[in-house]
Amino acid sequence: MKTVYWFFQSLWQKCFIAFFSYRVIGKEKLITDGSVLVASNHESYLDPPLVGIAYDKAVYYLARKTLFRGFGAWLYPRLNSIPVDQERPDMTSLKTIIKLLKNGEQVVIFPEGARTLTGELQKAQPGTGLIVAKSKTVVQPVRIFGAREALPRGSNKMKFCPITLVVGDPITFSEEELNAKGRDEYQQISDRIMSEIAKLKME
Repeated sequence: MKTVYWFFQSLWQKCFIAFFSYRVIGKEKLITDGSVLVASNHESYLDPPLVGIAYDKAVYYLARKTLFRGFGAWLYPRLNSIPVDQERPDMTSLKTIIKLLKNGEQVVIFPEGARTLTGELQKAQPGTGLIVAKSKTVVQPVRIFGAREALPRGSNKMKFCPITLVVGDPITFSEEELNAKGRDEYQQISDRIMSEIAKLKME
């Protein structure tokens, strides 16, 4: 399984650098040891690998449950993807993510839940806050620039344009914040994360 993962990581990295002039700003800020929830804005289908290739170790992703069919049922688990039912959300995927984080893994999440249509940042979903509260993990905010121009939501046409990933300072939550209970308090954590993502700019 690891061979498949690293094959695609290497392939994505070479393609993004060659065709999209992919670069990472603030790479030195990345947490590379221990548990971390990597929270990114969501612009395109390209986003998961764009975030993942910034890391030199394997990370985990969320993927639509419908992708785990046919060949996808074999491929996506080997890409460290966790199935999520977007139509009927339940706690199964959230529990999997929380367990991974408690075991010291790094998980990529898109707090907005869906790709933006306009390019503007959207409101975060409370599920991200729940994950942070239950796992007690540090959050690494990152922001993607250019992916929407390369492959916007609703389009099947790829445009080769520069893509940049900007890494922000890790977010550490207080004990009081991590004791959050209920949707409103989880939402507050999610809102803080999106606020930090919004602050990230290209130099």
